[in-house]
Amino acid sequence: MSYELQALIGTLELLTVAAAEVPVARVVPLAQGLAMLPVTSAVLAALQGDGAAARTSVARTSVAHPPAAHPSAAGSGFGRHADGFELRLAAWSKAGPIACVEAESFGDGGIRRAAVWSDGRIVLGPLAEGESVEGESTEGEPVAGESVEGGGGDPISRALRLLGVRVTAGRVDECDAVGLSAHRSTTGWAAAVG
Repeated sequence: MSYELQALIGTLELLTVAAAEVPVARVVPLAQGLAMLPVTSAVLAALQGDGAAARTSVARTSVAHPPAAHPSAAGSGFGRHADGFELRLAAWSKAGPIACVEAESFGDGGIRRAAVWSDGRIVLGPLAEGESVEGESTEGEPVAGESVEGGGGDPISRALRLLGVRVTAGRVDECDAVGLSAHRSTTGWAAAVG
């Protein structure tokens, strides 16, 4: 069975503010005080055509040094992201940490990617695990700019730990602890909001 997810994860309050800047965005509550903003094609299209708003958002939240000095998420495995996407993440992260996660599984293979922004900069990753372009397996390898924070495990679990997620009794990992298996696709998550 396949699984596909592209989302932002942070506190409900933070993602509610972020979604207000992107009218097509929806926020889905998760466990442990977190929420998800599914990064659908419509959200990406809104961000792609909204570079000026991204710069305004960055200025409004006073990011002194936008992440231009940091590796670009778009250049390190997060291929679908719009030009203003990283600036938005930096701006939103001034209010609290925010993770960008991607997962695709198909048959016995799959890819998992994650990065965490906080205080206007990347603090973890981008990390990738799965199949590289050449088809070689990776084991949570840093794509660029990885922090030593986050411990071991797959990229998404590491990002969730940095957001404060703890594995509770009866849960397999951090992804299970917040309920990321409730839907099998980004559009499924977006539709869950209504």
